[in-house]
Amino acid sequence: MRCVKQDAELPVPAARRGDPDAWDVLFRRYQLPLYTYAVDLLRDEHLALDVVQETFLKAFRHLDSLRDDARFGSWLFGIAHQNIVSHWRRLGRSPFSDDPVPESESSADPEPGFDLIRVEEREAVLAAVDALPSAQRVVILLHFLEDFPLAEIAAITGTFVGTVKSRLHYGKAALRQRLSTIVPRP
Repeated sequence: MRCVKQDAELPVPAARRGDPDAWDVLFRRYQLPLYTYAVDLLRDEHLALDVVQETFLKAFRHLDSLRDDARFGSWLFGIAHQNIVSHWRRLGRSPFSDDPVPESESSADPEPGFDLIRVEEREAVLAAVDALPSAQRVVILLHFLEDFPLAEIAAITGTFVGTVKSRLHYGKAALRQRLSTIVPRP
């Protein structure tokens, strides 16, 4: 999960000057979260790697357009999000259809952020998240796994804060409903 303090301490100014060590720090900090986000949405590890690479290339080319260095993380996720949407369109998928992801496309691999959930419940939670419509899944992942505030999620996804709130509300309700039938309460 991300930490706002860490984002404020990132070597963005040095990266802007072309310092390779600064870019290495940024890459190491965001490589795994971006990859996890892309895999969760694309369901394809190779495409996810492409998205991460494309994201850093675009970030390198356009870092001068970043106005607030402390928001580097949300800016980078915004680039990744647009790359994911482009891949969906090339694959002929609607980026934010309300249809759940077919079972054949869902991932059963455990993800970071669910470490406290018992092993037998982990797959049920991940399947429930995977079954959400793409628009809700994006907001759930960015808010709960990446710890982005609602305003930054709106910036990343190119939507309004109200839309993010709505998607988060309906996504959490769908997760509660699905998990209440799958995961027994103690």
